[in-house]
Amino acid sequence: MSEQFGKLVLRLGLGGLLLFHGVHKLLTGLDPVRAMLASYNLPDALSYGVYFGELVGPALIIVGLFTRVGAFLIALEMVGLVLLGGIPQVLALGPDGGYALEVEALYFTAALAVMLLGAGRISLGRGRWN
Repeated sequence: MSEQFGKLVLRLGLGGLLLFHGVHKLLTGLDPVRAMLASYNLPDALSYGVYFGELVGPALIIVGLFTRVGAFLIALEMVGLVLLGGIPQVLALGPDGGYALEVEALYFTAALAVMLLGAGRISLGRGRWN
């Protein structure tokens, strides 16, 4: 049973923490994302993908329904974020000596773990759709 609680803790940690970012963007808008996309001559419409990676994905993970899909959305967003804004920092250290992209790396690896493990029994999907 501790394995099931471990999966729940992983899901709630990943989904809950990333959901704060999504709610913030929902309340304040996507202008910073649009500016980043514009700097690469990419269409504004792509900015709405952030809502999938920071609202839909975390919500699916938290409730444990289509969990692997939700984790994939988060992992995809982290890859896109690094490709758009973090390439120069991929091999860099931050000012405090830690990895410069450690937050993005933690979200990505946690999403990858959820994709591989699934939601577990303590979920709405209960092993069927997770």
